[in-house]
Amino acid sequence: MLLPLVIGIAAPALAQDLERQEIIVVTGSRIEQDDYSDVQPAVGLRRKADFLVQEVAIRGDTRDPKQREIEIRAMLRKAIDMAGKAGVELAQGDYIVTKLTLENAAELELKDDRRPDSQRIDFLVKASLAGRTVEQAQAAIAKFIDDVPEVGRAQMDEMGDAKLSVVGPDSYRPAVIAAVVEDAKRQAAVLGDEYGVELTGLNMPVQWARSGPGEVLLFIPYELKVRPR
Repeated sequence: MLLPLVIGIAAPALAQDLERQEIIVVTGSRIEQDDYSDVQPAVGLRRKADFLVQEVAIRGDTRDPKQREIEIRAMLRKAIDMAGKAGVELAQGDYIVTKLTLENAAELELKDDRRPDSQRIDFLVKASLAGRTVEQAQAAIAKFIDDVPEVGRAQMDEMGDAKLSVVGPDSYRPAVIAAVVEDAKRQAAVLGDEYGVELTGLNMPVQWARSGPGEVLLFIPYELKVRPR
């Protein structure tokens, strides 16, 4: 049965970047990107996320600005030193995240906080979901936050709800396309010989959404069209 697949040119540079083991933060719904379709197809690849990610802030309100920054950054260094033994990783970034180390910690910007004479540094704490549940990962992150010793008036707090992350989402492109094509074949078989189906949009980058506790949906914003023969 005829099943024409209309696939355009190779995926944009973003997709190539996402295949190089980049760690992508998954929001509660489809990530908003320019030039992406607003339609989330029904067919995709559901899989367990790689990490649970919690945004945190180290805050300080020491009156002297220089001493305030010294305390905040000293606590940050302690957090970096303790992360490995605590079974968590530290990272920076909003969308594509990179490892936070003693070498690049100075790149983190000191921001004004919610009170006068108060500033903070924001970063991420990640816990791998390999071999553990979301609840266990949350517990590991919470324990780490509690265990990092305060320096002066600096302290660490969670910010918002935890999110999921995926490593190299575009590396799953072949599996996503295979699932789409298999579904299209089933649709064509149901329609009968008078009709064929056409797929477009499979050249688009892989996108993602949270689909359940600890689970993400990887998909391509394709379109399936039914055409008479």
